Formats: sequence, structure tokens, C-alpha cells
Amino acid sequence: MDPMRRIDQGSPVPYYYQLEQILIEDIEAGHFESGDRLPSEHELCATFDVSRTVVRQALTELEMGGWVQRRKGRGTYVAPRKVPEYLFQNLTGLYEDVAARGGVLRSEVRQLEQIAAPASVAVELEMNEGDPVIVLDRLRFVDDDLPWVVAITYIPYELCPQLLNEDMTTQSLYAVLEDKYGIKLSYGRRSVEAIRAPAAVARALGIRYGAPSLRLHSTSYDEHSRPVEHFVAHHRGDLSRFEVYLVRRRGATGPRGANGVPTMVMRTTNLER
Repeated sequence: MDPMRRIDQGSPVPYYYQLEQILIEDIEAGHFESGDRLPSEHELCATFDVSRTVVRQALTELEMGGWVQRRKGRGTYVAPRKVPEYLFQNLTGLYEDVAARGGVLRSEVRQLEQIAAPASVAVELEMNEGDPVIVLDRLRFVDDDLPWVVAITYIPYELCPQLLNEDMTTQSLYAVLEDKYGIKLSYGRRSVEAIRAPAAVARALGIRYGAPSLRLHSTSYDEHSRPVEHFVAHHRGDLSRFEVYLVRRRGATGPRGANGVPTMVMRTTNLER
């Protein structure tokens, strides 16, 4: 922490907000790493010449923003960095998103086999219920081996039956589909919603039942508009952040929909109880 920085007591900006921004800058600059303990409330009061009320308000805001975790009787610690995924920008998989920021993604393959397509999957893949599909169920870990995502993926069996023989522990599924089996992904449709973690998901991710989680639905299509992959993923809410790029339709450049027109659609629905 830079001892030269001070709260500007002549500024109309609230003291707690100034302190909050100073601490965020320190975290982003790497002065505090994930898991590091921040100075105590008493130390922050003395360093920045502010009251304990100001310090507590700043720490509360940091906790609400996901920057820190407060542990009763132990202090305040820098929270694990949230891993961003980019929605509606490019059709990328989680492997590519993590690799792009220099991270390492590892998967625990919990299921890889041929099954009969459930009704909901058949609809997404434009198949008949009961048609053969490959199911790939992975518990995914990033960098520090914290369980982060549970993802269940379905692919029509006829497209790549050899996938059943692949080791998907560290491989990108999209890279395998494209490079090994010549399946060219062209576009996709994704949605994300906040839900309470179901029991099975909570157990896998090591979080409490009903804790906040993000559920992602995705269906990808090839260059002939044939659905080739559908997945449902549950992300830990405390470790995930989704970033969305928005563009104006008129004269815009940037992310484009399947028909080449810049687009971004956001809908709200009632969440499951």
C-alpha cells in the first residue's frame, strides 16, 4: 500500500468511497494478491486518518463488489479473482477464455459415454428424443484447483463417435471438434441466469446448497446451421463474471449475429424457485 496516498478531506467525494477506490487500485496493481489479508480496521484508520465507520463502510462495499471476503474474528482477505467469460462477442469455449488471460483450465471428466437424447436435449439439437448423443460431464478447475464450473455437454453421436476415446482432461472441446473431426463451428446462442445452486451442483462446487450460481445455456451451430453441441453449465457466483459487449445496430461495428447484423438481445424471466 502506497503510504503517500491520502483521503482528500476537502473533496465532496465520500471518504469511504475514496478509501474503497484506493484499496481496489492496490488489489488491481498486485500489491495484494488473492488470499492476502488486508490491514486491520485499526491500521486503516491510522493510515488514512479516518473513522472506523468510514473503514467499515469501505470494506462493506468491497465485499459486496466481490473484491474481498470478511472472516469473522480473522480479518478481511482479498477474494479469488473472478474469471471473465465473454458473451455474444465470439463463439469461444471456456478453455479459450481462460487461456486468453494466461490461465490454466483442468477438467475432471465425470461422464463420457453414448446415451439416448433426453427430450430437452433433442429439442436443442433438432433430433428425435432417444436418438444417440454423446454426453460429456465435466467438473472444471481454474489455476488454483478450486472447483469452478459444472458443465454437461451433448453432441450428436453420428458427428464424431471417436470423441468417446478422447482424453478431455486438458483439451478444448471446440478445438477437438474443429481440428480433429472437421466440424466447423459458425455461431451460437447463449443465455445466462442467476439461480440458487441445486444440491448436486453445490456438492460438486463445494458451496452451500442454495448459494448464488450462474447457469449458462448454449447451443452451437456449424456453417450449415446444423446444431452440433449443446451444454448447460453452472458457475460459482463468487468466482465468475460475465462480460457483454454491446453495439448499436445502425452503422455499428463489432459483434454480429448469425445473419451478420450487429445484435444484442437481453431478456429477463422469472427465475426458478
